Amino acid sequence: MSVESTSARTVGWCALFLILALYVVGTVSHGVIRHIVQTSPVWPAVWLGMRRSAWAKWAALPSFIVWLFLMTLIWLFLLGWVRVISGTFSPIEIAMTIVVGLASIVGLAAAFRVRTSVPWLPGIGVFVLMACLQVLAMWISFQRGISRDPW
Repeated sequence: MSVESTSARTVGWCALFLILALYVVGTVSHGVIRHIVQTSPVWPAVWLGMRRSAWAKWAALPSFIVWLFLMTLIWLFLLGWVRVISGTFSPIEIAMTIVVGLASIVGLAAAFRVRTSVPWLPGIGVFVLMACLQVLAMWISFQRGISRDPW
């Protein structure tokens, strides 16, 4: 097995761990629907990574970047250094920020190791599309009826 296919599979696993950790957060914070919406753009990266596709890198990078940025903001808030994100975080939620952050870091490292046969222009096109979908999913997740579970 080549380094490229192993790295693509690692990207898929990291994306899956990111999703599962965020589902745990959704469960403990009564925001399952919100987290399903927020993670929906990450599923193509899981699928492509598990298939060892050259496209996995381009599909996963935006989500890893966005989630690592958000986890960093949460950590900075918890340390009292930055107040961009606010709220109260349970010990489980804090633990899951570490899982999401680590999955994002390892996923980014694996993605950068992948030398794909995908030309740059289409790859950047997929990157931009997935970044737009991730931002859109985040916006939708904060809309009334989705932001908090009704039960």
